[in-house]
Amino acid sequence: MIVRGQKINDRYQIIRTIGEGGMANVYLAHDIILDRDVAVKVLRGDLADDEKFIRRFQREAIAASSLTHPNIVEIYDVGEDDGNYYIVMEYVDGKTLKSLIKRRGALTLPEVVDIMLQLTSAIACAHESFIIHRDIKPQNVLILDNGVAKITDFGIAMALNSNELTQTNSVMGSVHYLPPEQANGSGATMKSDIYSLGILMYELLTGKVPFKGENAVEIAIKQMRDEIPSIVEDHPEIPQSIENIVLRACAKNPKNRYENVMDMHHDLEVALDEDHMNDEKIMYEYPEHDFDNTKTMPKISRTALRESREKANAENKEKKKDKKMNKMMWIAGGIFAGLVLLLVFVFFILPNFMSDPDVKVPDVSNKTVVKAEEILEEEGFEVATKTKEVFDDKIEEGKVVKTDPTAGRSVKKGTKITLIVSKGTDSYEIEDYTGENVYEIKAKLETHEINVLIETKEVTDDSNYQENIIISQSVEEGEKLKKGDSITLVIPNFVTTYPDFVSEGWSVDNIRNFCNQNSVTLNITYQETSNYPAGTVISQSRVAGTKVFANTPLTISVAKEPAKTETPTPPTDEEEKDQETEDTKIPEGQS
Repeated sequence: MIVRGQKINDRYQIIRTIGEGGMANVYLAHDIILDRDVAVKVLRGDLADDEKFIRRFQREAIAASSLTHPNIVEIYDVGEDDGNYYIVMEYVDGKTLKSLIKRRGALTLPEVVDIMLQLTSAIACAHESFIIHRDIKPQNVLILDNGVAKITDFGIAMALNSNELTQTNSVMGSVHYLPPEQANGSGATMKSDIYSLGILMYELLTGKVPFKGENAVEIAIKQMRDEIPSIVEDHPEIPQSIENIVLRACAKNPKNRYENVMDMHHDLEVALDEDHMNDEKIMYEYPEHDFDNTKTMPKISRTALRESREKANAENKEKKKDKKMNKMMWIAGGIFAGLVLLLVFVFFILPNFMSDPDVKVPDVSNKTVVKAEEILEEEGFEVATKTKEVFDDKIEEGKVVKTDPTAGRSVKKGTKITLIVSKGTDSYEIEDYTGENVYEIKAKLETHEINVLIETKEVTDDSNYQENIIISQSVEEGEKLKKGDSITLVIPNFVTTYPDFVSEGWSVDNIRNFCNQNSVTLNITYQETSNYPAGTVISQSRVAGTKVFANTPLTISVAKEPAKTETPTPPTDEEEKDQETEDTKIPEGQS
């Protein structure tokens, strides 16, 4: 049992529990060596007793720790401490995508596309390193307040055997996103992650999973057999281009799915363009259940065997008759082929010899549209009335970049040539954004399709910084970014540090108020001393300038007056004489 304040591996001090699951418990902890908050996931239950799983878990988690991507939760450490197997990960202060769906239901189209672009980019990074997640589901996606999505549980997901539908707590949530080939007992591939991404996208669009059942096995069978429900029929406002992405990702037959995650990523980038929103519904190229190779051989009776032999004998007789017919067919076919060749020569080949020779398309790049049209028409070409526009960093806006067909290609005179004209540079010049509101700058840059990442930097001096005001940026002023490039904006994260209570002369009451405001447990010890006035704070257990964490103890030592001890007062001269007189007196009866 992990409790608050416990240290794992003498390094990670547990602060509180932030999540519980069938496979592991997750704790917020503080790395006392690197002075940062981390998330520690500790395996629980039967998994920690399975040596084979533990070995695989450690191997896969170490492999996943090599992944570096802004949408993947980073793994810092993997180890074991007193029988507790743990993973130390980046602490993400956000909610799971599942909790967001439960609270809001279906998300908006721009939100769905934005989240899916982040997830496909992250999974593509993992696939490039030959790492398959195997358990993509909204429970394993964290969403930050700024909209950044991060995928977690790479190490555990890869170590689990997803084919075993026996762990109700963990698999019941995963089977809703389980690819048919895994439900059928086959191994996971990169296309398995694509299927799970498609199911997740379906849930983001509709607020529910496509297949439900009373148990994991029933849902797994539906994953293998049932067609995914139509999104457009229930939600006509969703364009066909969006449903097509889900249909292709969730194809039962892996041959019909995207070849790789980046293909899905590219379709998401253009899905909301006007040219694609009314695409036709996709049709699968291959039969959807070809992947299921499980077949049962039928039993053959003696009667059926005898009938089969009689049928074979009859077919042999027919074949002998067919041989004679085939000879006649070959002769007729030869005559027909000759006629076809003659017609091809007369109507297609002969006119080419008699027509004008091909001419090369002239190079009109970097010329104005009017000048280009003049040159092409002089050469005998027809110029299309509509031009195409593209961004180009080298050709000035309004001038011709190239033609279609391209320059130098040999074509017939009279061919229609389309001019492709420059829209100018596709880059955007970055300014100095320090001192500006981060969300205003983010909105401004995103209109130019530049990805904006927001990071925080811990600061302690409130006077020099303001909340949500940019203090630094990753791209310098004057640099240019293109569509799809990224920039990181840094804003302050205000933290409280311990003052120097001793040197600054804090009173005990003021220190007590400070601790109450920051949820710090105050312990007071009193020390008898004559060097300080009573009530003076003479020491503190937390070094001045270190970060304050809630629910941590602080001990201060306060000066106390020493206890008084009575000393005997020497007698006066008169008291000494009286004593001497008393001592020399002779008792009565003695003389």
